[in-house]
Amino acid sequence: MMIMRWFTVISAALLLPQGVLAGPEDFHSDGLIKGYGRFADVPTAKPLPADTRFKFAIDVVDGGVTGEVNNRFKIAAGFINLQHANGIPPENVDIALVVHGTAHRDLLNDDAYGGKNPNAELLSILQGYNVKVLYCGQNAVARDISPDDLLPGVEMTHSATTTHVLLQQQGYALRP
Repeated sequence: MMIMRWFTVISAALLLPQGVLAGPEDFHSDGLIKGYGRFADVPTAKPLPADTRFKFAIDVVDGGVTGEVNNRFKIAAGFINLQHANGIPPENVDIALVVHGTAHRDLLNDDAYGGKNPNAELLSILQGYNVKVLYCGQNAVARDISPDDLLPGVEMTHSATTTHVLLQQQGYALRP
């Protein structure tokens, strides 16, 4: 009986489609936003209709490692790259980065940051793809951050919570 079970398991494993899973070496960032937003091609996935639209809110509460780009911002780049690779034009992808908590530092201009902010380049590129960068006004008040301290294009909101509720009412899915 035990031999029959092993034979069944091994036979089933051999019949599974090969190449479905990707290893770390299969991830790349060759999309529209080169150098950011790694993704893997999955040729066995069902194609998306070309008119697919996405509305996607990314909660960014934790600051990135000092001197590095915040990984949550890279998620936005990766989502744009992935969808583009699958035939979805970037104008069909609406992303909002809702920034609060210790991630405030990643939105500061170079003067307020105290040196070159490593997030500035990617945030500028993302804004070119109509990504909204929305900063919690409650966080700004608590940390004495003025709009003049922020990178260009960052929009101050009443609060992160208010922003998430409004985005959900507009049909945005939340990426916690």
